[in-house]
Amino acid sequence: MNSILTIASLTIQEGRRRSIVRLAIIMGALFLIVYGAGLHYIFLQFEESGMANRAEIDIPKTFLTLTGLYVTNFLVVIMSVLISVASISQEIDTHVIDTIVTKPLRRTDVVLGKWLGFAIMIVLYTLFLAGGIVFISRWRTGVQLNNLPVGLGLICLNSLIVMTLTIAGGTRLSTLANGVVAFMMYGLAFIGGWVETIGAAFRNETAVNLGIFSSLLMPIEALWKKAALEFQPRILGNPQFAGPFSVAAEPSDLMIWYAILYIVVLLGFALFSFKQRDL
Repeated sequence: MNSILTIASLTIQEGRRRSIVRLAIIMGALFLIVYGAGLHYIFLQFEESGMANRAEIDIPKTFLTLTGLYVTNFLVVIMSVLISVASISQEIDTHVIDTIVTKPLRRTDVVLGKWLGFAIMIVLYTLFLAGGIVFISRWRTGVQLNNLPVGLGLICLNSLIVMTLTIAGGTRLSTLANGVVAFMMYGLAFIGGWVETIGAAFRNETAVNLGIFSSLLMPIEALWKKAALEFQPRILGNPQFAGPFSVAAEPSDLMIWYAILYIVVLLGFALFSFKQRDL
């Protein structure tokens, strides 16, 4: 256990030294500033027209907040890939891993330590961005989101899925190929989610089944829908709500357990694959 914590600590220290992490924090702060400024001036127009406290602007306020959270979900997925895609594959290519994987340090400890270190960084980054969006929206518009711990937890779970996928891929693929696979899987989930939503709206069972199949291959879009419904079930569950965040059918609670199992299986594959690989 001590070796796992040591590798996790070294992974976090390495991440702090890398420019990509600093840039991610700077760009994240810039994103929050732009979002806050945009939200301020949009809501200022509502105030000047005397509509700020009317019930009919609840949907626009919620829409803007969910837009910020959706972009946050996208950004943390990208961040999850970028910080972990080369964590194992590049060290194998440069033979740095040869100096790390020595007795009594086991290969499984290296993978678990790196996973834990990246998980801590990604969860903190997710809470930084998502928490900033929620705080800005609440402070400026008064919008209240339901079930914040559950919703934010699902967004964090999304980022952990992608990060675990890239770590697992890094035990077998090159850095470039691993990144391509990770982004293609994200694209598959994104398109599949839209296919399912449109299919449900037009009662096309084939399209819905294709969307469900894509969710099984990569459950991140289904988890986002679940998180969005946790935040605002009254509005997003209303078929009259027109917009990209409308949810035709709520994902089952079993999808959360499936996502956790998905991470466990990927991590197990990463441990087995790295243990069997010739260095």
